[in-house]
Amino acid sequence: MATLASTAALPAAGSNSFHAPSERLPKLMLGAIGVVYGDIGTSPLYAVQATLDRRYHLALDVTDLYGIVSLIFWSFISVVTIKYVLIVMRCDNRGEGGSLALYALIQRQLGALAPQRWLLIGALFATALFYADAMLTPAISVISAVEGLGVVSAAFQPYIVWIALAILISLFAIQRHGTDRVGKMFGPIMLVYFLSIAVMGVSHIIGHPQVLQALNPVYIWGFFIAHPLYSFLSLGAIVYAFTGTEALYADMGHFGRRPITMAWLYVVFPALILNYMGQAAMLIQHPEFVDNPFFHMVPPSLTIPLLVIATLATIIASQAVISGAFSVTHQAIQLGFMPRLRTLHTSSKARGQIYLPAVNWALAIMVALLVVTFQHSASMLPAYGLAVVGTMLITTLMQYVVIFRIWKRPLWQGLIGFTVFVTLDLVFLSSGLMKLFEGAWFPIIVGLIIFTLLTTWAKGRSLMRDRLQEASLPIAIFVKSTSASVHRVKGTSVFLSTSADSVPAALLHNLKHNQVLHERVLILNVQVEEVPTVTPSDRVKWHDAGHGFYQVVLHYGFMEEVDIPRDLAAIRTCGAPFNMMSTSFFLGRQKLIATKRGGMALWRERLFAWMLKSSESAMEFFKLPTNRVVELGSQLQM
Repeated sequence: MATLASTAALPAAGSNSFHAPSERLPKLMLGAIGVVYGDIGTSPLYAVQATLDRRYHLALDVTDLYGIVSLIFWSFISVVTIKYVLIVMRCDNRGEGGSLALYALIQRQLGALAPQRWLLIGALFATALFYADAMLTPAISVISAVEGLGVVSAAFQPYIVWIALAILISLFAIQRHGTDRVGKMFGPIMLVYFLSIAVMGVSHIIGHPQVLQALNPVYIWGFFIAHPLYSFLSLGAIVYAFTGTEALYADMGHFGRRPITMAWLYVVFPALILNYMGQAAMLIQHPEFVDNPFFHMVPPSLTIPLLVIATLATIIASQAVISGAFSVTHQAIQLGFMPRLRTLHTSSKARGQIYLPAVNWALAIMVALLVVTFQHSASMLPAYGLAVVGTMLITTLMQYVVIFRIWKRPLWQGLIGFTVFVTLDLVFLSSGLMKLFEGAWFPIIVGLIIFTLLTTWAKGRSLMRDRLQEASLPIAIFVKSTSASVHRVKGTSVFLSTSADSVPAALLHNLKHNQVLHERVLILNVQVEEVPTVTPSDRVKWHDAGHGFYQVVLHYGFMEEVDIPRDLAAIRTCGAPFNMMSTSFFLGRQKLIATKRGGMALWRERLFAWMLKSSESAMEFFKLPTNRVVELGSQLQM
C-alpha cells in the first residue's frame, strides 16, 4: 500500500534498537536467577540418580562417576556456555529470543530469500516441543522434590503422588491472580537454593578432593572405553543436567543478555558443578545412597529444611515455564499461528504478566495425567530429555541461518561450530530415542498434535483470506461508485479488514442491507510486525481515500497487545478526533463450510472451522466497546 502516509517510518530491517531492561545489573541478575535458571537449577535433584539407573549397568567407581561428572561439566561448557551464552543469545530479535522470535528475525531480514518451508516447520515444531516441555517440567520437578519425603521416612511413600498433585493444582489455581507480588521472592529464594547446593557439594568434595580431577575430559574417554554401549545410552540421562537451557534464550527479552550471562558464569554454573562433584564424591564413599543422592547429601536433621528449599525451587521452576507458555502462546497468536484466546493482564506495571485460562487449565490437566500415569520422576525423564534436545537441535539449525545468511560469516568459520553443535545434538537425540517406548514417545506425540494445530490454523487462515480476497473490491473503485449514490448519516464507522487495499465483506453486507454509510468510514487493518514492539510514533499508517473514506493500518509488535480504541483515540489526522460514543465498529463473522475444493484435506478444513468457532471474538480480542459493535455474518466455502 505505497500510497499510505505515516506518522513515522517503521524501523529499518536489521536495526538492533530495542527497549532494554532499565534496572541495574545486580537486580536483573537476581531476577534472572529466579526466573531463567529455575529449570536447569533443579536438575541436581534427579540427573545423577537417573544416570545411575540400573538399566545402564554403571558402577559406583571412579571411572563411571568421574566420567559422568566430566560429561556434565563439558556439556555445561559446550552446550550452555559456548553455544547458548556466546552464540545463540546474540541472535536476538530486537532483544527478544525464542524460536518464534528467531523465525520472525530471519523472515524480517531475509524475506523471500529465507528458507521458507523448513524454517517455518522448524519454528513451529520447536514451539510444539516447548509445550511438551511445559507439561513435563512441573510434573518432574515437583514430584522429584516431594520424593525427598521418602528419604525422611518410608511412611510418606504412598502419599508422594497425592502431595505432588496438591502442590501442582494449587500452583495452576493461583495463576489467575498473577505472580507480580510473589515473583519478587523468586530471585532471593533461588539464590538461597543455589548457595545451599553449592555448600552441600563443597562439604563432600572436602571429604574426597580427588573428585576435582573429574573436570579433566580424559575421564570421558575412559568412561566410553569401559563400556561403549551403556555409556552411549546414558547420554540420554546426561541431558537432564542441562534441561532448561533454552530458557536463557527465550527469557532474554525480560532481563537482557548480560545479566543472564553474568548470573550463569558467577552463580549458577559454579553452584551446579560443585553439587554434581559433591554427589559423585559422596557416592564413592557411600554407594548405599544411590537411591536418592541429592537428599542424602545432608544429615537427617537437615533433610526437612532441604526438602522445603528444593520444593520451593521446583515450584519456581514450574511457575517460570507456565509463564513462558503464556508468553509463547501470545506470540503465536500475534504471528498468526494460533486462534485468538482470552488473555488477561495480571499486572498494571509488567507488560509480560499475562494469564490465558485455556492454556493454564490445559497444562494443568496434562500435568496431572502425567503424574498419575508415571507415578515417579524417573519414569518421566526419558520424555523430558527428548523434548529438550529436539528443541536445541532446531535452535542450532535456525541460528546458523542467521550466522551464514544474515551475519554473512565465512563458510569455513561457521562450519566448525555447526558441525560440532549439530553432532552433539544428534548424539544426545539418538541416545534419547533409544528410550522411545519408555516415555520418549510422549513429546513426539504432543509435538505432532500441537504442530498439526499450529499449521492447520496458519494454512486455514491464509486460505480464508484468499477466499475473501476473491470476492472483494478495490477501495478506489468502491469509493468512486458509492460516494454520490448512498445516503450518509452522522458519525463514524470502522470496518475491520484483512487487507488494507480492499473493501471488507462487512462493509458490502452493511451497504446491501442498510443502504446507508456514515459520514466518516475507516477501513482498518491490523498488522503484526516481525519485531517484538513498535514505538507509538510508528503505530499508525493512514491514507485519505476521499469522500470521507480513510484507510488506516495499525502496527503492533508480536509481544504487544492490540487495543484499537486506545490507538484510534490517539489519531489526529483522519478528520475530527475519535469519539467512541459516536463510533460504530462493524465486524465480519464467517461460518466456514468445508469442501473438497482443495487447499487442505477435508479433515483439516473441519479442524480449522472448529478452531475458528472456538476462538475468542474479535470484539474482546481487539478491546472494542461492547455497545458499539455490529457483527455481520456470512458463509464462506473453503
